Amino acid sequence: MKWLLAPAFVALSSTIALAGDQYVDETGFAVSGYDVVAYFDLAQSPVGTAQPEAVPGNADITAEYNGATFAFSTEENRDAFLANPARFAPAYDGHCAYGVSRGGKVPANPNLWRIVDDTLYLNITKNVVGFWEEDIPGNITLAEGNWGGIEPDPASENTIPSFSSTAPLN
Repeated sequence: MKWLLAPAFVALSSTIALAGDQYVDETGFAVSGYDVVAYFDLAQSPVGTAQPEAVPGNADITAEYNGATFAFSTEENRDAFLANPARFAPAYDGHCAYGVSRGGKVPANPNLWRIVDDTLYLNITKNVVGFWEEDIPGNITLAEGNWGGIEPDPASENTIPSFSSTAPLN
């Protein structure tokens, strides 16, 4: 029986060893305090146009995941997150998806988002969104190829450029 459990333990422990830190900015919250579940209810704009602004979370409605505090606009959204946090948490521990496609961890602006194949991706600046959108599938492929090598690195400690959060602060 032990030999049956050994491969599962090795697989689990290698996943744990690769877990990176969630990006958390000066707000003290993951995704700058915006509700990650609410993105999935927003109408996505066509590529090349700005997305709707993210929904601010409430500092009194939170959940812990991946070493960070996520805030939610409703208790229902928090409960949905707790039921399946990996579904709602942004790709690449909340770092800029285009930055990861280029091999680095940089901050991401929660208002520069896109959902692709039921995964939330964030980017850092409007200019970067343009590069990301030139080839979303290709950039996802590049990011996936880079992520295993950079995921264990510490989270970015940089500030999101040209961004002022309207989400809750501690």
